[in-house]
Amino acid sequence: MTIADWLMITAVFLGPVVAVRLTRYLDNQKEIREKKVNIFKTLMATRAYTVSWAHVEALNRIDLEFDKDHKKEREVIEAWKEYLDLLNNSAIPIEQWGVKRVDLLVELLHKMAQVLNYDFDKTHIKNSSYSPRAHGETEDEQAALRRGLIEVLSGNRPLPMFITNFPKGE
Repeated sequence: MTIADWLMITAVFLGPVVAVRLTRYLDNQKEIREKKVNIFKTLMATRAYTVSWAHVEALNRIDLEFDKDHKKEREVIEAWKEYLDLLNNSAIPIEQWGVKRVDLLVELLHKMAQVLNYDFDKTHIKNSSYSPRAHGETEDEQAALRRGLIEVLSGNRPLPMFITNFPKGE
């Protein structure tokens, strides 16, 4: 047998193995990217509703899915840490806290967009979300109802009662 024959036999046996391993590697890379994209899409979709469960869950998944050993992804993790530090800081006056929160969220989303090759600038991220006024009003009303009900049930607020129709005597 010649060297060409041996090379042909080796190729016949190793070809499928290499193909399977390459396919698995590519599938794994695709899955890793999809997880990051899912986090980014969730955060972008909920950036006007930062207290939504989906938004909070996506934030908490950043540490799990972004790789601190990759330079750009490490920047995402650092931006998340800075944002998280602010979210847990109640010492800052609420007006300043709110402005800084938006700026840090925009910075985080911008860094994620760069890692994932989305072409969004910070102005677009900050100003292009839609949140109907009715949603905010509904949330405020629900919060007021919850607070009022808690006060009544805890005995801190009386429940007013009025008799409007006395039964007529017979």
